[in-house]
Amino acid sequence: MKILVVDDEPLARERLLRLLDKVEPGAETEEAGNGAQALEMVAAMQPDLLLLDIRMPGMDGIAVAAALQSLEQPPAVIFCTAYDQFALQALDNQAVAYLLKPVREEKLREALGRAGKLNRLQLSALDGGAPARTHLVSENRRGVEIAAVDEVRCLVAEQKYVRAIFPGGSLLLTETLKELEEEFAGRFLRAHRNALVSRAHVAGLNRDGDDRWTVSLEGVEERPAVSRRHLAALKDSLRLG
Repeated sequence: MKILVVDDEPLARERLLRLLDKVEPGAETEEAGNGAQALEMVAAMQPDLLLLDIRMPGMDGIAVAAALQSLEQPPAVIFCTAYDQFALQALDNQAVAYLLKPVREEKLREALGRAGKLNRLQLSALDGGAPARTHLVSENRRGVEIAAVDEVRCLVAEQKYVRAIFPGGSLLLTETLKELEEEFAGRFLRAHRNALVSRAHVAGLNRDGDDRWTVSLEGVEERPAVSRRHLAALKDSLRLG
């Protein structure tokens, strides 16, 4: 079994790793100190299980678990939390495996037996709504790849997939363009029925001699077409004349 321990507190990670040596002595273990690093480690080691701290600065545990839902076979998750009655009630109501800090050996053993894969409804209920993703996750023949949403310049529909394009590369996503538009409303703008562009990275609108428009984006060569239907709204959103 491959287990990834994720916690922003080094002492908490050390304690869990020591306990895992006792409870699962044959397990391959790794650690991560924050949510973004956790996603990178998932891509590198493809763990079977995450021991995942809920409250972390930046990307918290629920947001990490939400990002992993893009994987065909997401790892099982055991949430770790300090005592908080409201949080415990939410976890209990969603039948999610969890551990109270400081973690005890017998409780870890029990939680390992209950750990399971989470679904989007559980995560949405835990967070009071679908948590905003900070990273996109893609699974392909090379393994698991991730990209920060802030780095993505555009999202382009290609047959069964959507390609997220960023400086130096791209990812193929299984979500539809409409789903991504709704999730990242305001951050990505509709340029064409097949393309969304990142508001933060638009360098300009370009018009050619045939009265066709494209969007230039910072750091990438891709220039998505702008349809007549979406041109006025795009200009207005970007405050262009």
